[in-house]
Amino acid sequence: MHDKVFLVDGRVAIIGGRNVADEYFDFDHEYNFRDRDLLLMGPQTRAVALHFETFWTSPLAVPLESLLKDEVAAMTPERREAAYRDLHRYAGDPANLAPGPRRALAELPRRFAALLQDLVWEKNVFFIGDRPGKNESKSLGGGGGSTSAIAAAVGAARERVVVQSPYLVLSDYWLGFFADLAKHASVRIVTNSLASTDNLAAFSGYRKIRDRLLASGVKVFEFKPHPAIEREILERSAEFGAKPPVFAIHAKTVVIDGEAVFIGTFNLDPRSANLNTEVGVLVRNRILAKRVEDSILRDMLPENSWDAAGREGDAGVPLKKRLRLRLLRALPLQPIL
Repeated sequence: MHDKVFLVDGRVAIIGGRNVADEYFDFDHEYNFRDRDLLLMGPQTRAVALHFETFWTSPLAVPLESLLKDEVAAMTPERREAAYRDLHRYAGDPANLAPGPRRALAELPRRFAALLQDLVWEKNVFFIGDRPGKNESKSLGGGGGSTSAIAAAVGAARERVVVQSPYLVLSDYWLGFFADLAKHASVRIVTNSLASTDNLAAFSGYRKIRDRLLASGVKVFEFKPHPAIEREILERSAEFGAKPPVFAIHAKTVVIDGEAVFIGTFNLDPRSANLNTEVGVLVRNRILAKRVEDSILRDMLPENSWDAAGREGDAGVPLKKRLRLRLLRALPLQPIL
């Protein structure tokens, strides 16, 4: 289950690539992610709620208590109350909340006006989600509903496709898919470089197919670990001192013909295509599509990314990391990356 869904009262949903951890909210001092979410209101939130309930009631989901029977049995009412008191006391002590998060919470109300101004109202919205289990073939192939929906949307492109994906591991099928697409449409992809990636195994899969992908006419850009845009996006960058954290892509986004945009959890790799359950939203709206496309194209600029055809992204990477990459490339890991 790779889904990331945040649903409030069945009326407002946030869907995107972000997990709940420091590095997804710019609070980690070693590694932070460039992510993207979509705020959804209106009728499509019913589809999101139904999707959540499908997972909640699935036989594949079991109550945590059933996995911790001994611990639950030992949890007397007195111990439970004591634990809650300790947690409440800890959470209520300002000393346990770092200045950065405290400031972010205090500044939150002033952001609402800007967020409201940026909203785009559109009814042409489609929620995409896999069912629990997704692939019952017990094989490493098989695809799923999200895979088919995204392939259909991208395959219908007439002029251009712009993609942002932290991992870029393509099977022979997907290499052929993008090669065929590149014959009549511009295809540009920005992904992580060797210097910025958090997943060296996945990067090894990308490195195996990089030359073939470039030869097919697809333009690929590799995100720098310290792009110029980092100083603008990481509002607390001054707190990190002389050694800022690595800043890497985690957004999973596709913009098609400047008319439609997909934002969700789907990576361009075999895990998302065949193994993980994924979610996302496809919106057909030119205003929103242009905003997102402009943002991704900015990430592709020379001050933020290297052109993969130039190989600059390999320079300056520690020898240990390059040796690990060489080892991983020798292993037959492609179907599970």
